[in-house]
Amino acid sequence: MTVGDLKRRVDRGVELTLAMLMSAMVLAVLWQVATRYLLRDPSSLTEELARFGLIWLGLLGASYGFGRRAHLAVDLLPRNRVVELAVAASVVSFAVLVLIVGGVRLVNATLALGQSSPALQLERGYIHLALPLAGALVVFYAIEAVVERKS
Repeated sequence: MTVGDLKRRVDRGVELTLAMLMSAMVLAVLWQVATRYLLRDPSSLTEELARFGLIWLGLLGASYGFGRRAHLAVDLLPRNRVVELAVAASVVSFAVLVLIVGGVRLVNATLALGQSSPALQLERGYIHLALPLAGALVVFYAIEAVVERKS
């Protein structure tokens, strides 16, 4: 399996996950509106579900956008191999230190404290898993870009 094949499979998995998250969020918000304005009894579950979905959607969507090179970029330096490697190293460093290491610490701390969300009773550590997962995706996409550029 080539790097391009692996990237296509990862892209497809992320696309499906994002589509499911977006669909679930649309349904949750529609139900929230319906219960609030039609039934006059707002659902507390859907608000929390939409909030957590937005966290996952934002982080995974940003990682996916980075992998598709659909993010904003300001080219101040001339494009060459050295600059591209420096940028990739910076992105990987940030993703590893902040998203993966920091995210794993946050997940572990919230799981150890046993914090759960009020309405859904989900442990907050599972919600924060979006951070290290997004970081791993960014690292994968950055390394893939360097490998593909080299070949």
